[in-house]
Amino acid sequence: MAPKTPRKSLPRIAPITPEEAKRLVDIVDNAIYEFEGDVDHLESAIGMLCLGRYVGWKPLLLIHNKNTIRRNEKILGIDIRKFLPEDTPRSEKLNAYRAVKAIGKFWKAVSGDIKLGDRKRVHE
Repeated sequence: MAPKTPRKSLPRIAPITPEEAKRLVDIVDNAIYEFEGDVDHLESAIGMLCLGRYVGWKPLLLIHNKNTIRRNEKILGIDIRKFLPEDTPRSEKLNAYRAVKAIGKFWKAVSGDIKLGDRKRVHE
């Protein structure tokens, strides 16, 4: 077996407090309890919440369309801009976020005026 190559060390996000953990679990539990519809949408919403904790709401706006964001917020009962950080040290893992930071036109990229290749791609 070949030895593993060392990965670049990205800054970790802040540890979650017990209160924050309870709030996250309560949101997910409530979403599951209240949900009616296609289970793929429920899974998408929960996944978006978990990923958003690591990358922030700005990267989520780049990888999801606005209808998906709205649907997921409704399922979860949250506004991602109020619940999640804007971005985190881990946001740079998303190609789209890195590209937008380089060109400095975030809202034009969100609206689709600027096309981003590999919008949903994550790198090391």
